[in-house]
Amino acid sequence: MNIHEYQAKALLRSYGAPVSDGRPVLRAEEAKTAAGELDGPLWVVKAQIHAGGRGKGKFVEPEAGEKGGVRLARSVSEAAELAKQMLGRTLVTHQTGPIGKQVNRIYIEAGSDIARELYLALLVDRQTSRISFVVSTEGGMDIEEVAAKTPEKILTFSVDPATGLSDFHGRRIAYALKLEGQAVKQCVQLVKTLYRAFLEKDMEMLEINPLVVTPEGTLKVLDAKVSFDNNAIYRHPDILALRDETEEDPKELAASKFDLNYIALDGEIGCMVNGAGLAMATMDIIKLYGAEPANFLDVGGGATKEKVTEAFKIITSDPNVKGILVNIFGGIMRCDIIAEGIIAAVKEVGLQVPLVVRLEGTNVEKGKEIIANSGLNVIAGDNLSDAAQKIVKAVKG
Repeated sequence: MNIHEYQAKALLRSYGAPVSDGRPVLRAEEAKTAAGELDGPLWVVKAQIHAGGRGKGKFVEPEAGEKGGVRLARSVSEAAELAKQMLGRTLVTHQTGPIGKQVNRIYIEAGSDIARELYLALLVDRQTSRISFVVSTEGGMDIEEVAAKTPEKILTFSVDPATGLSDFHGRRIAYALKLEGQAVKQCVQLVKTLYRAFLEKDMEMLEINPLVVTPEGTLKVLDAKVSFDNNAIYRHPDILALRDETEEDPKELAASKFDLNYIALDGEIGCMVNGAGLAMATMDIIKLYGAEPANFLDVGGGATKEKVTEAFKIITSDPNVKGILVNIFGGIMRCDIIAEGIIAAVKEVGLQVPLVVRLEGTNVEKGKEIIANSGLNVIAGDNLSDAAQKIVKAVKG
């Protein structure tokens, strides 16, 4: 689960991290009051969307101007006007894709003097199963370019959970960032603070870009991006309360309410599978035979008829779907339950595209019999390869 920058900063501030004062704005009429509560002479007005690259982004609507999603203001009235320009507009960045995202929230923050911009992040390293730090002296909007062209400027190391974090790690980061004087001691404390927040809140990623050094030689968290482990959210109702459903794909949001593992993709063949491994194999074989999957959808091992019906409805709600492949291996999940769910879903939402069903495992004959006697125009697949070839052929014509 992702949260907005202003929410991430509020969370880090509660742990003691050095963060500038700021105010979120959800309505244009609130902007002037929010800006007036902050000290000048500079104000930073930031569009709040769940995507990076906001500073280099472009708004679709010309009324929003051409300065991107992060702008400087030199008066309260100018900050309020910039917020009004951006609210409700569509911002396109390299992470949103060409469709962009609508800006429903603005963050107005007190401006900061910057001597240097650094990069500091924590993430879960899947290879070592440890928390890793990623640091660079080249922070700012061009960090992706730095990673691509000069990766030697980025240092990565993990923390051994058996020994835990120590001051040594903080000093190592400080020296890697070429900090001096009081900034070294401040970096050691900041690293401890971020590591504690990361662990206690079950984060998956915590990125500070940039972490700035002020002209006085102190550190400040100027931007923050945080994501959390969905499987641990039940332990953090305070974090769940920060969820902004308007930033999520409507299909993925609907799937989450029925405990379905769904991720929208860009292809044309919708997939409904039980088991993550089988789902990935199904997507791979669709690509092997010349088409692209429209989604990853795992209905799980204990899906009910109702869950299968909802899964089918979510797939068919995607206008890009030109065909559907159902691939079920019945273990815990019985094939007859899947068959009943498919029949119920088709009768409820209709069937406008080709549908290929491959069933195998528990109660497979009963499941096939249910589909065969349904009167629906369903193509049977003898095995995974046969089913994939049939749905690709049906979609490609």
